[in-house]
Amino acid sequence: MEDTYTIMRVFAGSWGLVFMFLVFVCVILFTLRPGSRKVHQDTANIPFRHDDKPARAPLPGAQDAHLTEARQ
Repeated sequence: MEDTYTIMRVFAGSWGLVFMFLVFVCVILFTLRPGSRKVHQDTANIPFRHDDKPARAPLPGAQDAHLTEARQ
């Protein structure tokens, strides 16, 4: 039993580290790929989508709560 644990511990300590490093590098490269610039810019601009035309105020007595935007 102890021998199996030692073998698994050595494997995880060496090849596990290599695997996790490769996963990290792949995630970074996937994020910084040239085709993702438009996606990142669109996501970054989500809070500013309605700056030129704010959402309209809810009508008095509106029953459809899902149609009106929450205001603070």
